[in-house]
Amino acid sequence: MCSGGFARCLGFTLIPLCIVCVLCNILLFFPGGKSVDSKNITDQVWYFGGILGSGVLVSALYFFMLKYNYCLTDHASPHSLSLSLQMLSSMLFAGIGVVGAGYSVIVSAVAINRGPKCSFFLNSTTLDWGYPFSNGDYLSNATLRDSVCQEPAGVVPWHLSLFSVLLVMGLIQVALCAFQVINGLLGALCGDCCGGVSIYSAMSLP
Repeated sequence: MCSGGFARCLGFTLIPLCIVCVLCNILLFFPGGKSVDSKNITDQVWYFGGILGSGVLVSALYFFMLKYNYCLTDHASPHSLSLSLQMLSSMLFAGIGVVGAGYSVIVSAVAINRGPKCSFFLNSTTLDWGYPFSNGDYLSNATLRDSVCQEPAGVVPWHLSLFSVLLVMGLIQVALCAFQVINGLLGALCGDCCGGVSIYSAMSLP
C-alpha cells in the first residue's frame, strides 16, 4: 500500500477507537452505572487514560492527516520536498500517539490489577470505602468478585469490562501508531506512489 494511502486509512481507523476510549473513560465515572461521590471513584479513572491518552493525543494524528493529506489534494507538488516533510511530520504525531496510547494501556493495566474502589466490610459490621482487592487476586476468583464489594452494585464487572476495553483499544492504537512511524520514515525516504518520487529524486529535479 502507498505510504500516503496507509496514513489516510490509519487516520480513519483511529477515530472510532478514540471515541470508544473516551466513552469508556466517561462511563467509569459512574461505577456500576450509578452516580457516586467523586472521592469514591477509582483513582485511575481520574488519570484520564481514555480521554487524554487514547483520546486527545492519539486523535492528534488523525487531524494532522486530515489537514496534510497530500494524496487527497493538489496542494503539494510531487516534485517538491513537501511530501517527505509531511511524512516526517506524521512520524512525530504518530510518536505522540504511541505515548498517549501507551499511557492509557499502563493506567488500564494498573486499574485492572488493583481492582475497583467500593464499599466493603472491614469487619463483620463496619462498611468502608477502599480497595478490597490486591495484586489481581480477584481476577480468577469469581466468588471473591461477587461477594466483597457491597456498593455500588455491579461495580466489579463494570470496572473490569471498561478498563479491559481501554487496554485492548490502547494496544491496538500503539501498534497502529508505531507502524505509522515506520511508514512515515519509508514515505520520507522512498517516496509515495501518489507522487511516484522519492526525496532523492525530488531533490534532483529543477
